[in-house]
Amino acid sequence: MRVRTLKTGPVDLIFDAPASKSYTHRALIIASLATGDSVLTRPLFAEDTLLTLKSLRRLGVRISVKNEKFFIEGTGGIFPRKRPVKINLDNNGTGLRLLTAFSLLTKRPVTLTGNERMQERPIGPLVSGLNKIGGNISAQNGTPPVHVSGKLSGGFTTLSGSVSSQFISSILIASPCAETDVELELPELPVSASYIDITLDMMRSFGANVKNDSYTHFSVDSRSKYSCREYQIEGDFSSSSYLFAIAAVNGGSVTVNGLSKDSFQGDKKFLDILEKMGCKVEYHENKVRVTRDGPMTGVSVDMSKSPDTVQTVCAIAPFADTETTISGIHHLKYKESDRIKVMAKILQSMEIETRVTADTITIKPGKPGPADIDPEGDHRTAMSSAVMGFISGEVVIRSAECVKKSFPDFWVLLEERGLCQRLS
Repeated sequence: MRVRTLKTGPVDLIFDAPASKSYTHRALIIASLATGDSVLTRPLFAEDTLLTLKSLRRLGVRISVKNEKFFIEGTGGIFPRKRPVKINLDNNGTGLRLLTAFSLLTKRPVTLTGNERMQERPIGPLVSGLNKIGGNISAQNGTPPVHVSGKLSGGFTTLSGSVSSQFISSILIASPCAETDVELELPELPVSASYIDITLDMMRSFGANVKNDSYTHFSVDSRSKYSCREYQIEGDFSSSSYLFAIAAVNGGSVTVNGLSKDSFQGDKKFLDILEKMGCKVEYHENKVRVTRDGPMTGVSVDMSKSPDTVQTVCAIAPFADTETTISGIHHLKYKESDRIKVMAKILQSMEIETRVTADTITIKPGKPGPADIDPEGDHRTAMSSAVMGFISGEVVIRSAECVKKSFPDFWVLLEERGLCQRLS
């Protein structure tokens, strides 16, 4: 599918936030390990979360979908022995990593794999960490396919969190079902620590006893089993960033319903960045409004804890009066694409001066020119690129259907409001 952005003036728009992808993944997996039946209300129906749901079914969890809710029959972490199974998670990195530790509980050999890009994304630190506490896991060259066998005995383990916080979340989520308590130690502060906060919040919401000492030492009580419950998934700040960016670029206001000021989501920081750049941010009960009625100023900001909105900041940076520098982003080369490399290429193709180092990107002010953009299969690149086209109206995004990974209705919502046109 190809989409063309349309030239747009100041806006006054209202949206409903899509459900959080991070919370939906974790809720599905944790509810599957709980004792009793859980109901997830307002979950995200997107490519990634549905791949995780289908994978859990193949691993022996009974899940039904009715009235836009997920009904999950918890296993209590106990699975009957069955034949080996191979599961393809496409480019669902969150699902593959979180299910690696989960698979140790299923008492069967499990192979987890994905598409070509997924087979380039590292998983070695997680494999090493799990093998110290009962796993017999292998991944040639430290990337998928991952061959999982063994068990989750528990005990003490270490791993590096410098590549992905999902390695840590994978071990933590499975640990209440381990044979003994689990202690996890990190040699350095992890990247994307806010996603660990989401994991801890979800674990505690379902009854687990987990302790966190400055993000370098975690302990999980294996006697504190998960309990079933009804759980409502909160709105997603990462996906909402593209909607707020419409106001930042065009001027005017955008209100997004279904967002909590008290959320653990690190990408909530995007709103702080908008304020620093000159936008007005208003928090109301269960909604946020962003307004821009004056010039914007560039910022220097460390986004190591809010990686999924880095591309959105890249997209609004050219419209500021001064340059913007984003740091703490070295690990983004391991995402669905090499995100900084791809964004820099897109910005430069639109005649925006951009400099990149191993851990930073600097973007000069300028008016993005016409462009025919290939997001290289990355949903966040596609949505961020759209933001830059609302002033010129001359940006075409190819393979635009990649947004189904996290925000399937993105183009529909924009088209309904006269912001884009689907060409094919």
